[in-house]
Amino acid sequence: MTLLAHALALPIRAYRQIFSPWVGYNCRYHPTCSAYALEALKKHGGLKGGWLAARRIARCHPWGDSGIDNVPD
Repeated sequence: MTLLAHALALPIRAYRQIFSPWVGYNCRYHPTCSAYALEALKKHGGLKGGWLAARRIARCHPWGDSGIDNVPD
């Protein structure tokens, strides 16, 4: 992963460690948004991976879709 991807992954990992157990595991998608974001950053780097993660989080709302949504190649 690039330096930017590592920097963007830090708050995601912190969320998974600290807040995710309190919030619960009620994600509409599989994999979860945080797992998707980490995978996108690992596959595509900071810029494109960050864009894919932000786009995914924007789609995660009560009127959005659900189901399997894998990181594109």
